[in-house]
Amino acid sequence: MSSNTKEVYLRTKGILPVQKLRLLSEAGIISADEGYPLEEDQFQPNSIDLRLGEKAYRVRCSFLPEDETVEDKLERLSQYEISLTDGAILEPNCVYIIPLLEKLHLPSHISPQQTLFDGNEDGTSYRVISGEHLSAKANPKSTTGRLDVFTRVITDHSHRFEEIRSGYKGQLYLEVVPKSFPIRVKTGHRLNQLRLRHGYTLLSDQDILRTHSSNPLLFKENGNPLPVDDLKVNAGLFLSVHLHGKKGQIVGYKAKKHRDYIDLDNINHYEVSEFWEPIYAQHDDHMILEPEAFYIFASKERCRIPEHLAAEMIAYDTGSGELRTHYAGFFDSGFGGRIKDQGARAVLEVRSHDVPFLIEDGQTFCSMKFEPNTEVPETIYGEDIKSNYQGQELRLGKHFKQ
Repeated sequence: MSSNTKEVYLRTKGILPVQKLRLLSEAGIISADEGYPLEEDQFQPNSIDLRLGEKAYRVRCSFLPEDETVEDKLERLSQYEISLTDGAILEPNCVYIIPLLEKLHLPSHISPQQTLFDGNEDGTSYRVISGEHLSAKANPKSTTGRLDVFTRVITDHSHRFEEIRSGYKGQLYLEVVPKSFPIRVKTGHRLNQLRLRHGYTLLSDQDILRTHSSNPLLFKENGNPLPVDDLKVNAGLFLSVHLHGKKGQIVGYKAKKHRDYIDLDNINHYEVSEFWEPIYAQHDDHMILEPEAFYIFASKERCRIPEHLAAEMIAYDTGSGELRTHYAGFFDSGFGGRIKDQGARAVLEVRSHDVPFLIEDGQTFCSMKFEPNTEVPETIYGEDIKSNYQGQELRLGKHFKQ
């Protein structure tokens, strides 16, 4: 082996932490368009932020390009093209496809992987030695979901959104559908994030219960860990909605319709009252959701993600009610702090479909699944990376004054 070949070992199953993501970017497995090199602050504890490219295509409908490329689909479905280099407004309930600045060159289905990747300008080659396949999964960032912006990553020849198969080599595209508000976006804005997996393994319900016993995942409102016997598990850990409060206390928000646009460059800028109706605690701790209205609530439990784990909030099982919760799915290692910090509430983005729907305080509302990291991340959520939502209670997106 030549002296300028570096070996990257992936030995355990799980989510790749930030230090491994940096190595894969050096190798060229994660790369970016010319003129837009990857930026250091794109790297999160268990993921990498994805950036919008220079163009957006307004299309007639959503699609999956199972038997062809995304470009092939765009040739048939695109209505017009928009430049994002100086910023552009995306209108509610319109479907846009935006090529992202990032690309992937995942190793193919070989184990152990012996392919050389030449991604470093100094001529260093990287040999990935892995026991499992490398695949990827995308999800909206927290702020994206809190703005009611529906997004999904699409790749060539794929029959599923958000999931990127082992061996994929090519462009990444983002479907963007603003729902409640027009948004102004431009090249480089980050609406989504990507995780890389070595193999695929989930914590079983027994593993979740065992972990919670020594390294609590959920806390009661008084800050004490939830007793193990009170945890609800069934292919994941369930959380409930928080609607209880004193008279006059805000327990949620409902998005107003037909508002002005939100410029994603403007942080801590917009008045809450211009875009949101507050929802106040009721004496009977329940409320009825209006069909197709968008709401923000908080979980009743306070949760935390230990450093050795990564978590994902998954869409609500429609067999349990006519609603969808949580657009933004990833929870990084360290969310909720140490045990002494007693966790943080999960913010729930909620839309009822078709019919009015009754919700009550403490009603089971969403599920969280856990995956191990292949290694403990070098940086974790919170002070290490100046995270926006550490220790949160009920919280709107960072663009609103709070």
